[in-house]
Amino acid sequence: MPDVASAEAGVRRELLGSTRRVHVVGVGGAGMSAIARVLLAMGLEVSGSDANDSPTLESLVSAGADARVGNYPAAAERAGIVVSSTAVPKGDPDIEAARRAGVPTWSRAEMLGAICSYKRTIAVSGTHGKTTTSAMTAVVLRELGWHPSWIVGSEINGFGPGGHWDPDGDWLVVEADESDGTFTRLPAHAVVVTNVDADHVEFYGSVEALRDEFVRFAAQAGALSVLCADDPGARRVAESLAAASARAQAPRPSTVTYGSSPSVDVRVEDLETHGAGSSFGVRLGGAVFSGGPVFSGRVGDLADTVGSGTTGSGAGGSVRVTLRVPGLHNVLNATAVLALAVTLGASPGEAAGALSAFEGVARRFEHRGDFAGVTFVDGYDHLPGEVSAAIATAKLGGWSRLVVVFQPHRYSRTEALWRQFGACFAGADIVVITGLYPAGEKPRPGVDEKLIFDALRTANPEIEAHHASSLGNAAELLANLLQAGDLCLTLGAGDVTKLPDMVVAAMGGKRS
Repeated sequence: MPDVASAEAGVRRELLGSTRRVHVVGVGGAGMSAIARVLLAMGLEVSGSDANDSPTLESLVSAGADARVGNYPAAAERAGIVVSSTAVPKGDPDIEAARRAGVPTWSRAEMLGAICSYKRTIAVSGTHGKTTTSAMTAVVLRELGWHPSWIVGSEINGFGPGGHWDPDGDWLVVEADESDGTFTRLPAHAVVVTNVDADHVEFYGSVEALRDEFVRFAAQAGALSVLCADDPGARRVAESLAAASARAQAPRPSTVTYGSSPSVDVRVEDLETHGAGSSFGVRLGGAVFSGGPVFSGRVGDLADTVGSGTTGSGAGGSVRVTLRVPGLHNVLNATAVLALAVTLGASPGEAAGALSAFEGVARRFEHRGDFAGVTFVDGYDHLPGEVSAAIATAKLGGWSRLVVVFQPHRYSRTEALWRQFGACFAGADIVVITGLYPAGEKPRPGVDEKLIFDALRTANPEIEAHHASSLGNAAELLANLLQAGDLCLTLGAGDVTKLPDMVVAAMGGKRS
């Protein structure tokens, strides 16, 4: 698989290298805007179109892109390549104009693969956690002085947009999207799998098929796979890789596991958490120090790095990490990044220190302000496991009451997972379920947010539950419900991110 992915990416790299202008359809989306920024930094002319105006679109224009709201078929016809995501509907005027003009049309994954072929690529994937973990990797490598480039689906707090190109560095960190199966087409030197949960089942057909694709993704790594053994799905991926290696009876890329189990290669221990972050130890097993860095020419023999901020012998060691973002899930994300960086050749002590520079990414437990004694936090979390993790993180903060607002995302996802959502709100004091955000999907008979609302009331009868069919209704409801000392936690992948400002307006003032 690595040879196939590399060969395909190499062909596309040649075409990209001979192209002067790229047109990006849906350029306002987080992933597409990151690609557009990288293409601009690589010296290409970039045009783009998006259905909606946004600060992201305005920022791209300021950076030099010829981007506009609405269709832009004239720009597509003039481009050397037109790229779009799977979210762009069939029959899009820009795509049709490009095809009539004979302009090659690429998917996001095809363009990403071509860009990956320019550098040593670290591809980070997982049903959830991939945005934070890829951003965390980029920050750590930059703090280490490795001059990384990155393509991440969110702005990185304190570091800027999700797309960055550094011509002086060898490394590229990419967030690898598993939603349509194209992540296996990326030519990666190293991969990280944070977890494998039930999602995108409509595309794959079954959870087993989804897991098999993650096995392909991890197996394609040219040198290293890093997998979370605390997650059952990712652990099964690691077991599949080990079984394949045993059957092959031949050397395969290194596999490093991480988590809290004594059997992992990189283990979390002595964990101390609080509302704003955590402190914990990481024990590095001998597998991480088993013969020098995966890529020669970086830092040197790993046997010499133990002792720089670590304790132990050449067979392994431990290091202390202080993290400035909250939640157990971020402890695991940070452990993955530490395992990756050290196995690639970084000093454990320097890698641990670099993790303290990470301040999070936009819409991942993002503090949105305070008003009238109420704290507002917003998150992109939209899967059952993500919602549970966000609530567990919020419970560490010591607020009087936890008021959660959840906006279901997509009819297909709601139909597949509504039963699992019932129990995931445990720990909240009040939950408001808003109208479903369709994300371009057509309605399905009998499928709406009320499925999740009813599941919530059945699984957690002690929680005060409310249904608000629109964000406007939710804002008015919350303006009456919220009290000083509350945390209002808005969750979802749709436009629920607008709600904190709407609530403050309904409460009669501006955020402090």
